[in-house]
Amino acid sequence: MSYRSWRRRALSLCCAGALSVGGLAMAATLPTAPQTFDTTYAAPGNIINVAAGGDLQAALNNAQLGDTIVLQAGATYKGPYKLPNKTSGSGWIYVTSSAYSSLPAPGKRVSPSDATHMPKIVSPAYNNAVMTVADSHHFRFVGIEFAPEPNAFTYNLITIGNQDSSTATLPHHIVFDRCYIHGDPVAQNRRGIEMDGAYVAVIDSYVENFKQVGADTQALAAWNTSGPLKIVDNYLEAAGENVLFGGADSASPSLVPSDIEVRNNYMFKPLTLIGAPYVVKNILELKSAQRVIASGNILQNCPAAGQTGFALLVTPRNQGGTAPWSVVQDVMISGNVLINVGSGINILGTDNLKPSQKTQRIAVENNVIGVTGLNKSGARGFMITNGGNDIIIDHNTILNSAPSGTPSDIMMSDPASPAGAVKVTNFVFTNNLATATVYGFYGSGSGFGTAALNAGFSNWTFEKNALVGQAAPAYPPGNFFPSSLGAVGFGGYGGGMYMGGAYQLNGNSPYKNAGTDGKDLGANLDATTLAGNAASVVTPDPPSNLSVH
Repeated sequence: MSYRSWRRRALSLCCAGALSVGGLAMAATLPTAPQTFDTTYAAPGNIINVAAGGDLQAALNNAQLGDTIVLQAGATYKGPYKLPNKTSGSGWIYVTSSAYSSLPAPGKRVSPSDATHMPKIVSPAYNNAVMTVADSHHFRFVGIEFAPEPNAFTYNLITIGNQDSSTATLPHHIVFDRCYIHGDPVAQNRRGIEMDGAYVAVIDSYVENFKQVGADTQALAAWNTSGPLKIVDNYLEAAGENVLFGGADSASPSLVPSDIEVRNNYMFKPLTLIGAPYVVKNILELKSAQRVIASGNILQNCPAAGQTGFALLVTPRNQGGTAPWSVVQDVMISGNVLINVGSGINILGTDNLKPSQKTQRIAVENNVIGVTGLNKSGARGFMITNGGNDIIIDHNTILNSAPSGTPSDIMMSDPASPAGAVKVTNFVFTNNLATATVYGFYGSGSGFGTAALNAGFSNWTFEKNALVGQAAPAYPPGNFFPSSLGAVGFGGYGGGMYMGGAYQLNGNSPYKNAGTDGKDLGANLDATTLAGNAASVVTPDPPSNLSVH
């Protein structure tokens, strides 16, 4: 489902109570759509040139809104630089490269090979390349390389936010456009950008090589902001969480990260991280976030290491115990492809460590989830624990190719909590297609299929799913149980192993147009859905125990 069609669908149903697809009354409410904002590139205004060795801070201080600061391509400027609060005028201050015309056009992602056309802003050890003050606003960096000085440790390469206690002083309207942002190849660097401002965007950029021994690292993170935040069409790499919302306490309920777009990014973990001394966790994690769209992304390589190998986590957490308003709610996860991940998606209904708010209105639709049990992960498609409200899992294709002997499953649910059983209220599992697993849809301590649904969920809908190799009597009626993968009728590898066409159903498949909405079972991704990311994907060889006929 596209972002626009989902937004129309969500807005039309936000007050309706229940979701209806293809005439089937469903038990859960769709998420509320996020507020988003436009980041279109505009032609620069008055030019301020800063030559190699020039005073960039003076240029930042003296520039007026509407000016463009041009830095010399190939030159190095040593931070930290502070973005001042401009109190008059209108428009943006652009900071760009003298070789701008040699960079990719607006809307095209840069790569490290473009660094030759970029000026470099570097951070000294234990400091920042760029940082904000109260109310810094309307700065756009275009075609800039950001890095630590050689062999320098950094916490944040770029810091947006000043430990604000309210929205009144938040930095706002700050964009990184076609920038190359990276850690040092030898030294440890914790984070690329702390995005704790309003109307902050990272677009068409390349962010890599953030790693540390003994601490979580991120390419991008935010925990103390009202949003909106926009992360679109980037390469994002880190050892810990490639992208994290939450993970530290916000200062007030108004600073829960909100109105977040994460679209068309390629989030990658190098396999060389397996066995490395760094903390290695998941790819995208929401610990405190609301009104989120994660759509059209590729998440590749997530081994069991510092955690159990889930690529995407929805896990509310009052991290330091001072933010009981922490919550994950109104999240749409749609049109993504997960490649070579230990396990797929983990949803926690209630913070099991400190008081937080309950997870609610989570929709996971139209994703391809390629689970391989990487580095001895448990190889779960989904895991839902400790309750939550209004969770929809619809039209996903779960491809489990974990090694023989791995205790794999389509979903594991566990209602256990310190206070006793906590069920998910209002649960929908429809139109999904899953390859063979050992345990299928499984409930810890309760069994399979209908028994797991009754133990872990209330007011549930489970219909029109095709579950390869599962035993029909254990499941509710109205589902399908192909005996083998060959009986599914996949179209083959013509579109690339994990790209849209590879796992579409062929015209003879018994599950074509068999959904509650008249669509094919599983993910319905057309060949162009992820075209912007396809060229950069490191596609693994087909698993030896997964064949398509």
